[in-house]
Amino acid sequence: MDVELSTRSRQILEAIVEDYIATAEPVGSGSVARRHALPLSTATIRNVMANLEEMGLLTSPHTSAGRVPTEKAYRLYVDSLVALRQVSRDEKKLIIRRCREAGAGLLGILKETSRTLSSLSNYMGIVVAPSFTSDVFRHIEFIRIGSHKVLAILVSSNGTVQNRLVESDTEFSQSDLITMGNYLNELMQGLTISQARKRILEEMHTEKMQYDNLMLLALRMTEQAVSGEGDEIFVEGQARILDQPEFNDVGRMKDVFRAFEQKGQLLKLLERCMSADGVQIYIGSESPLSQSAGVSLITSRFVTSSNTVGLLGVIGPTRMGYSSVIPIVDYTARLVSRMLAET
Repeated sequence: MDVELSTRSRQILEAIVEDYIATAEPVGSGSVARRHALPLSTATIRNVMANLEEMGLLTSPHTSAGRVPTEKAYRLYVDSLVALRQVSRDEKKLIIRRCREAGAGLLGILKETSRTLSSLSNYMGIVVAPSFTSDVFRHIEFIRIGSHKVLAILVSSNGTVQNRLVESDTEFSQSDLITMGNYLNELMQGLTISQARKRILEEMHTEKMQYDNLMLLALRMTEQAVSGEGDEIFVEGQARILDQPEFNDVGRMKDVFRAFEQKGQLLKLLERCMSADGVQIYIGSESPLSQSAGVSLITSRFVTSSNTVGLLGVIGPTRMGYSSVIPIVDYTARLVSRMLAET
């Protein structure tokens, strides 16, 4: 950020941001002097605060003589002032224990991770599973469940299972379905789900398919099965964020609920976070969730054993405890990557 501050101004801004994070109350010059033992008079602190307000770093609520930080102040704080604390030994033990208790399945681990992030941060935990279409295909099986209905079970190399109901005009015996499965398992072996779909479409247009009706039907059913959306998103702790004082206002509360009630919409909003390495911090209007004012997002990517990428993070008010949440998100992402590398 292009803001030049003196050492004194930086100290006072840091004190105001941290006091506001802790109390959610506007911060006055007297409280800064008392709480932070700065060798400055309240008049000097007041003058510095007035300068910071002119620079767009502080604002004055109508009902108070104190000041509150702006988004610009939070960005400066996060980029150059915040002192990140270490994740404690107890927190590390809790994260490891909960993830291990979730079992070996990918989705179980990710669901428990979102709960753990919410519990440790006291905000909202969010985890986006790697896109199923990026996983490497392992196995497909068809099970007859009605005269014209078939359950297609797709298994990826990392153990993710997708069940898809497929309808067909043709009635199949279970023997037909086994033959289809054997053919498709050989055809798609070693491909990602996305590549497998492309291979199926190519195979459907080959000359030999004109003479093998059963295999053509198998390809058509599999194309239906792999074309659906397979992304999973886990959100925990929506009530925690609404406990924050900022969201006592009914209008703001409705905005937050509207942003998070549709998981498909939330997934699209988070897509741009998937392209950046390391911990990413989106403050207020910087966030893909910008339609809900006053919300910040801290995310980090994690990687599975098959090198597919997912996302985890914490959503909270702009007045969130960045010094503790950033290291928790970073540690959890690295731990989940290690755990998934072993599965």
